[in-house]
Amino acid sequence: MNTDRAEGAALAGAIAAHGVSGVEVGCAPPFPYLAGLRDVLGKNALLGAQNCYFEPSGAFTGEVSVEMLRDIGCDFVLVGHSERRHVIGEGTDLLAKKAAAVFNGGLTLVHCVGETLDERDADRTLSVIEQQLAELSPNMDDPGRLVIAYEPVWAIGTGRTATDEQAQEVHAYIRSELAEEWSPEFADNVRIIYGGSVKPENATGLMAQPDVDGALVGGASLKAESFLSIVKAARPA
Repeated sequence: MNTDRAEGAALAGAIAAHGVSGVEVGCAPPFPYLAGLRDVLGKNALLGAQNCYFEPSGAFTGEVSVEMLRDIGCDFVLVGHSERRHVIGEGTDLLAKKAAAVFNGGLTLVHCVGETLDERDADRTLSVIEQQLAELSPNMDDPGRLVIAYEPVWAIGTGRTATDEQAQEVHAYIRSELAEEWSPEFADNVRIIYGGSVKPENATGLMAQPDVDGALVGGASLKAESFLSIVKAARPA
C-alpha cells in the first residue's frame, strides 16, 4: 500500500524502460493503479494483483474477482502473502479457494508460503510449509502458471534475511513436495522464488542457489534503481 498514481507510474515506467534481457519481471501495484499501469508496463513487464476474491461476481462489497483482473490485463495474482495471512487473518480454506480461482481463471498463481519466527524456533518450518502447499489443488497441472514464493515471515520488514543456505533448504523441500504430489518433471518446471527482505546486497547470493528461481521483492521495489539491481542479479550466467 505504497505510492500515489504519479509515483507508481514513474516507478513502473522506469522498470519497464530498463528491463534486463533473460529475466521475467512483474509489478504488482495497489488495486486503484492496476488499469493505468498496464499501458505503462507494455510488453516489458508483467502486471499482477496483490490479492483477489474467489467468487466470479456477486454481492461481495469491496472485493475484486479474477475475471475483473483478467479483463484489465493482469497476468498474475498473489495469494497468501504473509500480510494477508498474518495481518489480515486469511485462513487456509479461504486461500485454497482463492488459489483455485486464480489458476482456473487462466492467470498465473503466485502462491506464498512461509513460517513465523515462533514456528521456525519450534523447528516447525517444514511442517508449516507442507500445510500451506496443501492449499493447492491437484488439477493445477500447468507449471508455467504456478509460482511458489517462500517468504519467511520473520525476515520481512525486519532487516533480517534468511541465509542463502536457509533459503535453499526450504526451496529444495518445496520442490521435493511438488515432485511427490505431481511429478519430478512438474516440480523442475515450477518457479520457486524467495521473498524476505531481498536487497541488492543479498540478491546475488540468494539467486545463485540451485532451487531459488527468482525473488518476490518488497521494500526494495519502491526505488527503480534497487529493484533493477535485483533483476540483474537474477540474470542467467
